[in-house]
Amino acid sequence: MSRPAVRTSAPSAPLTDPALFRAQAYIGGTWRDSASGRVVEVANPADGTIVNTVPALTADESLEAVNAAHRAFPDWAHTLGWERSRILRRWFELMAAAREDLAIIMTLEQGKPLSESRGEIDYAASFVEFFAEEAKRPNIEGVTSHLPDAEVEVWREPVGVAALVTPWNFPCAMITRKAAAAMAAGCPVVVHPSRETPFSALALAELADRAGVPPGVFNVVTGRSSEVVPPWMAEPRVRALSFTGSTEVGKLLYRQSADTVKRMVMELGGHAPLIVFGDATFDEAVAESIKAKFATSGQDCLAANRLFIERPIYDAFCEAFAKATAAMSVGPGMDDPDIGPLMNEAAVKKQEEHVADALEKGARLLCGGKRHSAGPLFFEPTVLVDVPPDALIWREETFGPVAALAPFDDEDEVLRRANDSEAGLVAYLHTNDPRRIYRASRALRYGMVAVNRTKVTGAPIPFGGYKQSGIGREGARLGMEAYTEVKYVCRDWA
Repeated sequence: MSRPAVRTSAPSAPLTDPALFRAQAYIGGTWRDSASGRVVEVANPADGTIVNTVPALTADESLEAVNAAHRAFPDWAHTLGWERSRILRRWFELMAAAREDLAIIMTLEQGKPLSESRGEIDYAASFVEFFAEEAKRPNIEGVTSHLPDAEVEVWREPVGVAALVTPWNFPCAMITRKAAAAMAAGCPVVVHPSRETPFSALALAELADRAGVPPGVFNVVTGRSSEVVPPWMAEPRVRALSFTGSTEVGKLLYRQSADTVKRMVMELGGHAPLIVFGDATFDEAVAESIKAKFATSGQDCLAANRLFIERPIYDAFCEAFAKATAAMSVGPGMDDPDIGPLMNEAAVKKQEEHVADALEKGARLLCGGKRHSAGPLFFEPTVLVDVPPDALIWREETFGPVAALAPFDDEDEVLRRANDSEAGLVAYLHTNDPRRIYRASRALRYGMVAVNRTKVTGAPIPFGGYKQSGIGREGARLGMEAYTEVKYVCRDWA
């Protein structure tokens, strides 16, 4: 059957496969505009140029995506796990083959350095590969019967339509981490990407179509969150919601979900502490701390926001950290620098506010501290030391390339200070004392602890946090739980 005509518009950077760049929403296997004719402009944060526009779908049109997913649900739920696995595996293979084009699209709309975009495509594809295998495994579980003449089984069945609301900082990986798990479980999805980074999601939809994902199983609804998402929250046929974003918005969605009692998975704000003890391997701790702070230009929920350094090595560490920070390159993502642009003006103003507040309260500036000459949305990699505990940056997630350091004197003190936050996503620990590693890893009230390293995430691990950093886990086998119902069957065999 021939494919319907669609509107495409190639971005400024050449793509090997221009058809991956889609400028329409994708609902029920069809590319479409909004009947209202309204659009959302998407700008390249590196230079402010308009990459293209996407349809601003209305509330009624967002419900059309739910209708499409609901229609697709019975067939997809009853598709053999092996067949769902085969389709997901093909989606993964197409993503891997399109790695460079997907990375270019991401950098143009999100701004991150090109090498980081390539890394995110690998990360995003890994979730599809992982859950392609898990699609085969939600088996019936036999349970030893507690009743005479009865046989007992526990089944896992797909919950229904899942709504996925994703952020701009990881515009591919946050979709596949959710969608691959839901689809593997047998649930169709309606995806609302950030209005600032929709083209990565639409490229995924194009590849899903090529992979043979049936119409209605993967839908991408573009537009403004204030119009697209509320109808989903009120719709009882949307049985699950997975959201990645700010804690404030997460709380709002949590309240809105109450009337329809949705399954919820939320990955919310981070405010990660990074602790370096005096016995740590010094050069390694400095290098890993740079990675933990400045990946994705600091626009990462896993970014180290509070760096605690033991006093005997504090001065030397601050000097080495600032020297490495000052040497970082800054520029457009397509030039593959160390630091790219921030996403919007509000993000830049937050850096300025945090720096000014910390300095006013007694912190010292070792490097950076202001906007960068590369353009309006660039900010210099910045190091603040001797940051007092009442500084804003010590209480709020910075989400940018500003590092805050302070000394500590003993283990109990630093663990208390590290835990003094309602965030609890990830904590970083550098020490070579095995007993301290155990004690501190136990004491830190965070969902993930990275010891003597920065990179800890991946498809096989349960990603998520404590306290107000979220609900549930994504990735690993646990990542499918929110998308399944548990059914207990007890039958007489006499």
